[in-house]
Amino acid sequence: MKISTATICQAALIAAVYTVLSLAFLPISFGPVQCRISEMLTVLPAFLPAAIPGVAIGCLITNILGGAILPDIIFGTLATLIGAVLTRLLTRGFLNSSQSGASLRFRLAAVLPPIISNTIIVPLVLKFAYMYDDALYFMAFTVCLGEIIGIGVIGNILITVLSRQNILSQLMKYSDCRA
Repeated sequence: MKISTATICQAALIAAVYTVLSLAFLPISFGPVQCRISEMLTVLPAFLPAAIPGVAIGCLITNILGGAILPDIIFGTLATLIGAVLTRLLTRGFLNSSQSGASLRFRLAAVLPPIISNTIIVPLVLKFAYMYDDALYFMAFTVCLGEIIGIGVIGNILITVLSRQNILSQLMKYSDCRA
């Protein structure tokens, strides 16, 4: 499959925005109590296939620049990638619907995969890579809460804004993979 320059640019732009948002909110983007505002972008794979590598690469760059250790760089990025891929797979059927962004099922399919993947993987990384002993359930709770804020709340606001504007149809027009 040939990938267009537009798709590469979309992925690069999403990666850059993810990284800038994460680093702008650096104090709350890392650690056992974290809320990455940039995680709101993990809803974009519901609309654009280029968002899958975009958010994954953005997370990778953020983890490297943010000073994460190698297991965190690998598995934190993997958590975001898994969430993005599952979001894309679960929302594919909605793309042809004119009300895709409005339905509750669409919104749940867009936000739950990254929330769940990060809630499972990130606390394990924090426990075993950073040796935060005896706090796994606390970290799972705080990571989940941060993901709910970043994706569930702010990501849903992003879905609402994008669904009401003509921005998405313009971006999707230039995307290689519409389905």
